[in-house]
Amino acid sequence: MVAEQLREYLEHGNITNTVNFPNVVMPRESTFRLAIANANVPNMLGQISTTLAGAGINIHNMMNKSRGEMAYTLVDTDTVLPDTLIAQIAAISGVLMVRALPLEADE
Repeated sequence: MVAEQLREYLEHGNITNTVNFPNVVMPRESTFRLAIANANVPNMLGQISTTLAGAGINIHNMMNKSRGEMAYTLVDTDTVLPDTLIAQIAAISGVLMVRALPLEADE
C-alpha cells in the first residue's frame, strides 16, 4: 500500500495519507501535469492560471486542496510546458515547489 502511494506521488503527483498536505488525487487526463506545493493564500490559483494563460497554455484539468497554511495544486495541460514557464510559476510568491510530470509513453 505504501509503495503504491509513493509510486502515485512520484509518477502522477497524487498525495494520500500525509501529515502536512491534504489528500489530492486527480485522474490523469492529459500527457503533462504540474504538481505545485504552495502557501494557502488568496489569488494563488489566479496567479498560476494567469501565468499559464499568458503563455497560451490551456488548462485541461485542475485541482487544489488545502490543509491549514499549506495547499497543493495539480494542473493538467494540453501541452508540455517549457522550462522557462515552469520557472515563472516557481517564482510566484508563495509557491514552494513545482514538479513537471510528463506522462511516460508506456503508461
